[in-house]
Amino acid sequence: MSETIIAIESLRKSFKKAAEQNLLVLEDVNFKLQEGEIVALLGKSGSGKSTLLRIIAGLIAPTSGTVTYRGKPVTSPVAGIAMVFQSFALMPWLTVLENVELGLEAQGVSREERRHRAIEAIDIIGLDGFESAFPKELSGGMRQRVGFARALVINPDVLLMDEPFSALDVLTAENLKSDLLELWKEKKTNTNGILLVTHNIEEAATLADRIVIFGNDPGYIRAELPVTLPQPRDPESPEFRALVDKIYTLMTTGPKEKAKRAQRERQIGLGYRLPDVEPSELTGLIETMTSFEERIDLPELADELMMNIDDLFPILETLEILGFAKVSAGDIQLSDLGKQFADADLQERKQLFAQRLLEKVPLARHIRRILDEKVGHRVSEERFLSKLEDYLSEKEAERVLRTMIDWGRYAEIFAYDFNTGILSLENPGKGI
Repeated sequence: MSETIIAIESLRKSFKKAAEQNLLVLEDVNFKLQEGEIVALLGKSGSGKSTLLRIIAGLIAPTSGTVTYRGKPVTSPVAGIAMVFQSFALMPWLTVLENVELGLEAQGVSREERRHRAIEAIDIIGLDGFESAFPKELSGGMRQRVGFARALVINPDVLLMDEPFSALDVLTAENLKSDLLELWKEKKTNTNGILLVTHNIEEAATLADRIVIFGNDPGYIRAELPVTLPQPRDPESPEFRALVDKIYTLMTTGPKEKAKRAQRERQIGLGYRLPDVEPSELTGLIETMTSFEERIDLPELADELMMNIDDLFPILETLEILGFAKVSAGDIQLSDLGKQFADADLQERKQLFAQRLLEKVPLARHIRRILDEKVGHRVSEERFLSKLEDYLSEKEAERVLRTMIDWGRYAEIFAYDFNTGILSLENPGKGI
């Protein structure tokens, strides 16, 4: 049996939000990373995956619970763990060679040895010939290779990767993934385990030996899925497509997800984290769905739209909130209201959207009621931000209000002046 490298038990993490309030980010997280495996942490943005990675790296401390590395508690950065970030984070005034040497210099490695090891890492990652180049001379893919070389040069036992391919174009990302798998398979590094954070389902299915699926609000482990397909994996094979379909099903079902969906069907609260979705995205998805059969397979829909879960799932959630569609077991289906919206003209769509917004979204009702009651029907956005901050962090409150303002303006249930920050009824839709 493989030896456990990383063990996480009953981990919980919250951040200070306001005077006496905490924002819970991770709750009761338990899992292990074994020797010889690549594990993907898969979930939507905001599910705490990156926070968990930083806790494992010893960069931040958990609120409660434990993280151990080879049986020893992690309380600060560990020599055997290296991290590759989404942003390249290179020092622009240093050459490729000097950037790769940084970690070794911090460890007190002699100049001669760190030069030898840095050149070796650069060669392994396919950047030999660019040792004297500066970051500004490199493409995005080459800069990320420098990030990999900087992590690998310290001979890490565990490699943590926080969405390392998301800032790259598709072809560059695919090339880098292939090279990473080759390094891993041929044991060209001393790394014994890889933990990858991603929101890309196909990326997780391509790279991982095991996929840990996260839910959110707060982040928790929804499911774990072993992947037994041999490498290299063919994304067009029936087995691979079945795996992707199973992941979508796991991400849209489960006890907590069913409870959240039931709550949305009953009524969401005033402080609900409204998805960051534009009305045009809702309209576009509904129109696309009319060209499919009644029930639509989510992987098929995602492929058609070329969307990852961070793009697609918020739109699906909004459709469910407004009652325009229903998601279950990896499929989505338009409701009668959704079909009515699809068949309507522009003004009819706005009216239907406004009706559903006022019926299903308490924040929309709250804003409209305050504006109706206020003499002059003009209120500063600060009033609504203050109310939202009773439930959300300052940053999240601002995001939710921005989303609500976009929805409200599209529905013509209120107007907004960007320069003054005033919401009003100066240009509301008629008859709403």
